[in-house]
Amino acid sequence: MEPDPLLALWSTPLGVHHFTQAHDINPLLVRVFRALRAGDERADPAAAFYASRDDLLQRIRLPEWGQLVRFTVDSLRQTVALANQGAWPEATPGLQIALRGIWFQIANRGSHHDVHTHGNCSWSGVYCVQVDDDAPRQAHPLLGAPNGVTRFYGPHFNHLGGAHMDFGNAYLQSAHLDIEPLPGQLVVFPSWLPHQAMPYDGEADRIIVSFNASVHAASGSDQLHGYAHA
Repeated sequence: MEPDPLLALWSTPLGVHHFTQAHDINPLLVRVFRALRAGDERADPAAAFYASRDDLLQRIRLPEWGQLVRFTVDSLRQTVALANQGAWPEATPGLQIALRGIWFQIANRGSHHDVHTHGNCSWSGVYCVQVDDDAPRQAHPLLGAPNGVTRFYGPHFNHLGGAHMDFGNAYLQSAHLDIEPLPGQLVVFPSWLPHQAMPYDGEADRIIVSFNASVHAASGSDQLHGYAHA
């Protein structure tokens, strides 16, 4: 067999999942998050942007919240298994997902979250709770279609600054991906992947839930390979 003349290496895995109970549960989450913001003494009630602490697992005790958390963990488990096909030496039973932090953000009036990555975890995610419908969101007179999207910057992005561009490296032009905010949609991504929440302005606040997670064997170990001590 002739070898493949092209190796397309180092793809970036993203998981996109849809919460079937979102229509019933998201309105309740909006009320809960607004109440938590109102009770936060450090928060400016007039500010266009608010981010909660990342301890929502300990602070919210509602069965509907538990449903969202279980959906998040199950979706992450599925994405991690698919992303690591061929990398794990064998099937790993009892895989443990540890949520290292989970928080919500409320944004409007052009506020945004600049480019960043997440540390001390291997995977992160963003779940959309509320945002304007697609048509009015994209019709914003200044922000247009990127209004409120989550923008991910792939590995090629770092090669664009100052690079010579011609037809030979046109593939570098696909350096970012915009994922539209859709209520009930969860996007799971590697924590090293640079991303940002683009400026948002709308009738409804843009409300999202974010999380950081690590993945471990049933024993609790985070080591893929074992090493014997001399």
